[in-house]
Formats: sequence, C-alpha cells, structure tokens
Amino acid sequence: MLVRSLTLATLLAVAGPLLAADSDAPLAKELGKARPLVVIAPSSADPTLRGLNQALEDPATKAGFTERNLVLFSVANMMGKREDKNLEQQTTMALIRELKLGASKGTKVILVGKDGELHVLKDDDSGEKLDPQVIFKAVDDLPASEKAITAPEPVAVVPAEPKTKDGKGKPAKPAKPAAPPKPLDD
Repeated sequence: MLVRSLTLATLLAVAGPLLAADSDAPLAKELGKARPLVVIAPSSADPTLRGLNQALEDPATKAGFTERNLVLFSVANMMGKREDKNLEQQTTMALIRELKLGASKGTKVILVGKDGELHVLKDDDSGEKLDPQVIFKAVDDLPASEKAITAPEPVAVVPAEPKTKDGKGKPAKPAKPAAPPKPLDD
C-alpha cells in the first residue's frame, strides 16, 4: 500500500505542472509561440474591430501579421474569436480574466508579447480605426529579448532499459497478460 501511495504521489508531482500548463487560458497557450493581439469591443459593429478585420483581408497586411507571429483575439458582446474561429464561453471568460482589465466603455486593443507582457495600444471610445501599421510598429519596437523568446521544447522521455533477472545481459521474461474480466450477471 505504501508503494502505491508513493507511486501516486510521484506521478502527481511530475504531472502537476504539465496539467497546469494545459489550462483553458488562451494567452497561456500562446506564450512563447505567438504575439496575441486582443481587441475587446462593446459590439461587433465597433469601427476599430471592423477596420482591423477589413485590413486583414488585404494580403500585405495578412503577411505582416504572419511575419510578426501575431494572432488576433477579438471579444465583442462577450463572444470571443481567435482568428475568426469562435471560442467557447469559458475560454472567452478566461481570456478576459487573464488580461486583468478594469471596466471601461470603449474599445481596448492590447498587444501581448511572447514573454506575456501587456502593451495597451488603444483604450478609448473615440470610434477611430486603428491602422495596422501602428500595430506593426509596436511589435517592431519590442525589446530584442522579447523577440528572441521561443516556445519551450517538450521534454523527451527516454525509455528505461529492460531489467534482467540476474543482472546479466538477458532480459527478464515478460508477464502474461491478465485475463479479461467476466461479465456481470443481472
């Protein structure tokens, strides 16, 4: 029994950080891989959000986004999208919680660096469109240390060598498979 408890404790200690990294927080998933650009608008008819979506239809602007590893997250009427694909409600709420923003009436445009640092590009209700060149300039002005960040590589697990009976070169005999369980009688 003690061996089982120790084995379970060891597995939880090893798997805990891996499960924590597998959370539903969308910005955490992008950390080190891409630069999320988050647009939080009061409605889907917001001029900033519509202007940015129209600008992304231009191949040159889309290429600039791809070149700078930008990923567009948008939240309008509490409905979230990532690259024009709908997010679940829990994921949208996790995105808003992750940003830790205060209440405001207007549109917010936030650039999140690969290192997780937030850069507010717009926070007002003026209704003005945001030029994609402003976004590109903000990315290009990021410190060199942020640009050098890459996603952590997954750790490869090396399989253990087969154990031997007597410690010599011959591997131990594998165990027989267990018999299938008998069906329950009603």
